[in-house]
Amino acid sequence: MDDDLVAIELTQGKVAWVDTEDFDLVSRFKWYAVKDTNTYYAAKKIQSASGQYIAEFMHRLILGLTDSKIYTDHIDGDGLNNTRSNLRVCTCKENCRNSGLSLRNTSGFKGVSWCKSHKKWRVWIKIDNRRLALGRFNTSEEAAQVYDLAALKHFGRFARTNAMLGLL
Repeated sequence: MDDDLVAIELTQGKVAWVDTEDFDLVSRFKWYAVKDTNTYYAAKKIQSASGQYIAEFMHRLILGLTDSKIYTDHIDGDGLNNTRSNLRVCTCKENCRNSGLSLRNTSGFKGVSWCKSHKKWRVWIKIDNRRLALGRFNTSEEAAQVYDLAALKHFGRFARTNAMLGLL
């Protein structure tokens, strides 16, 4: 990382990165690493009004977000990169659009699966809770490129493409 960034030690041997300007805010707390699906995040425990302990995430503290209906997105997909240039406020849909590969993925490409009956690679994209079929292709790479074009068209700056994931 660069000189304007500070490492915050977490549990499990993990490190979160913040801008120097946010060090005073986050260094007052003990942070731990928490894994959600395939991404780690920095969190601390806070006591809720009911007395239960819940997680507060570092990225939400840095952005000053307390309303659970407001979402945040790590632009590069790294939940431990809590630099302001990597964080943005978003909707739930936008956050999902910027996701990486599903843990259930078997093709190696986002939006691509094998169609047994046609013996071709099939492309799907989900737009506003509707799955849109984009066609069938001879190679998984060709199918992934079609997904990427559709993601850029429909998701704009929130698109996380196969190329961005380093898969193409």
